[in-house]
Amino acid sequence: MATVATAVRIHDDIREHWLEARAQTDKLFGLALPESLYDRPIAAQPRLIFYLGHLDAFDWNLLADRAFGLKSFHPSFDRLFTISAARAAESVPNDRPSDWPKKQDVEGYVRRVRDELDTAIDLALSRPYEGHPQLATMLEAAIEHRLIHSETITYMLHQLAYNRKVPGRIEAAPSPVRKKGCMMEIPAGTATLGKNSSEEQFGWDNELTEHRVEVPAFAMDTHDVTNGEFLLFMEAGGYQNRALWSKADWEWKERSAIRHPQFWCAEGNLWLYRGMFGEIRLPLEWPVYVSHAEASAYARWLGRQLPTETQFHRAAYGTPEGDERNYPWGESQPSAQHGNFNLRHWEPSAVGSHPAGASAFGVHDLVGNGWEWTRTPLGPFPGFSPFSFRPSYSRSFFDGKHYVTKGGSPRTTGRMLRRSFRNWSQGHYPYAYTTFRCVLE
Repeated sequence: MATVATAVRIHDDIREHWLEARAQTDKLFGLALPESLYDRPIAAQPRLIFYLGHLDAFDWNLLADRAFGLKSFHPSFDRLFTISAARAAESVPNDRPSDWPKKQDVEGYVRRVRDELDTAIDLALSRPYEGHPQLATMLEAAIEHRLIHSETITYMLHQLAYNRKVPGRIEAAPSPVRKKGCMMEIPAGTATLGKNSSEEQFGWDNELTEHRVEVPAFAMDTHDVTNGEFLLFMEAGGYQNRALWSKADWEWKERSAIRHPQFWCAEGNLWLYRGMFGEIRLPLEWPVYVSHAEASAYARWLGRQLPTETQFHRAAYGTPEGDERNYPWGESQPSAQHGNFNLRHWEPSAVGSHPAGASAFGVHDLVGNGWEWTRTPLGPFPGFSPFSFRPSYSRSFFDGKHYVTKGGSPRTTGRMLRRSFRNWSQGHYPYAYTTFRCVLE
């Protein structure tokens, strides 16, 4: 049984993280002008107003009755904002702004949810040996659910018209000249994936359980593919070369009229980068953010492949000596010298800008600066068992259409930089902060 001191520490940590996550998403909604909350900056996502209610409705539906015996005070909002974003997106764009509740009504619902849950949580955490046995795990899940959607909301705001959000500073730092990237030989070895449920650190059901995989030798790019390198692919006719695309990817590209990365726009003969608060000349040394389909076509153009999840782990966390690290750089906690993450910047930095964060094999930016595509479809690890309080969280995405992404972006918080964390995205989704690198086997 945990000591009293440990229980107090857990109480303080969870409470602090709960409030920090809430403050982060509140700050993001503050960037959208009030009338723009009914906009849909990404056609494949619900309107912004959905997320304003969804985050707290998730907390309420997860915790209120199950953990505290609290009864619903607004069942219709509980249902309206409970549907997952993926399921909500299936019906777009059939809804209209007028179909959604007024902003003040949603905000009133959110305030009451918070008042009731905060009171119940403080009472429960002060009595660590009473109440629901999975309370701490459910609270951690609610915190990370909010932080995961913090990134979703951020890249939705990224696509929002500039006159529909509060102005901010345009990040356009000059890109330093880096050494030309190369491929690094990664010797055969063991990669440890996942984590055990007995560990103190929280993990989602798709992270469980820890297991080891033998990985044959391969070569990996030392740096992510840059905008400049991807521009060469475009100029070589990569988007017009049918042989570089799978049948499904080609049909998606043609149907959606995809001709360049989503974060790029053209002004005459000049390519611009669409930043959070303004357009700038395309930074050639920044990592390119693209869909899995576009990344795969680029890799085929070079006669290479995207890495598997196990190859990423081997390159990121393995060492020539055969042991493994918690982070690419070692055991020290993530800091600004190790990479571009933890909400310090809205935009990426030039690849290779954080040499202190390189792995033992000399591979750069494996954590931060952009999630990294793998060619591994999201699926269960051996011994997978869904959370009893959220059984569909991961399982509904084991569909062969979603691919594991690893690492983290500039807008990923430090707690989700853990080795076992698995993000994912649909292969035809070009809006997330997701880049890639290639491997040779």
